[in-house]
Amino acid sequence: MTTPGPIPATPTITETGVTNRSLSEILPPYSVILHNDDHNGMDYVVAALVKSVPSLKVPDAIHIMLEAHNQGRAVVITCPLEPAELYRDRLRTFGLGATIEKA
Repeated sequence: MTTPGPIPATPTITETGVTNRSLSEILPPYSVILHNDDHNGMDYVVAALVKSVPSLKVPDAIHIMLEAHNQGRAVVITCPLEPAELYRDRLRTFGLGATIEKA
């Protein structure tokens, strides 16, 4: 009777032609832009920002509102397209000017 040799290592199978893509290549980033608003009060805009983008805190929303007021526009958030569309649409339901741009 012979003694069995070492168990061969499991072969590693690799796929050719597959490239590693970063998350930003798979889901490219888009910026939600808030435009200056001369029709609504500053408090209203801040409240709309916080309600529209759950990750925003009041101090961040104040900064965004002031930048849009002073510069004419401000980046609210940068994220993949689908949530960017949702945030833009939410801001618009509050009567605010919002657009999306590829980041």
